[in-house]
Amino acid sequence: MKIIEIPAEPADEALLPPAIKPFGAVPPLGVALALSLDDRFLYVTCWGTGELRQYDVSDPRNPELTGSVRIGGIVGRNGHPAVDGPLNGGPQMVEVSRDGRRIYVTNSLYVPWDEQFYPDGIKGWMVKIDAGADGGMELDPDFFVDFGDQRPHQVRLHGGDASTDSFCFV
Repeated sequence: MKIIEIPAEPADEALLPPAIKPFGAVPPLGVALALSLDDRFLYVTCWGTGELRQYDVSDPRNPELTGSVRIGGIVGRNGHPAVDGPLNGGPQMVEVSRDGRRIYVTNSLYVPWDEQFYPDGIKGWMVKIDAGADGGMELDPDFFVDFGDQRPHQVRLHGGDASTDSFCFV
């Protein structure tokens, strides 16, 4: 049973990398999922389109899209308030804080995929997104970590996050 569908976005063929030129569209490339600790919100990273989606899944058979943030993307190259200019890569790995109010995303998938879908190269970054208690999200305008030529993949939060299997403090 299909529950959530995220369509490809039509795009000018001249803006597309060779791997997807024939399709005339950017696939969302949903590459990571995270569920809030209270099982209410599902986060889906769309690395191709540069979108992080938030769904209320309190009724798992009827998820509701409650928030969306765009940053980077194959074509959109959406920027961040703390950075001058467009960004590439897109939301990839996602970590949700234990309280569900902070979401961190990085933009590098794996080198072979990075190079195939972003042939001009990826400059690494990490952003923080603030989530509302009842849904909705917005980029934290003051949190942007520039990794330059390094490609961040996954972060872990001190004391655990919604995806760790141990919440032990050291």
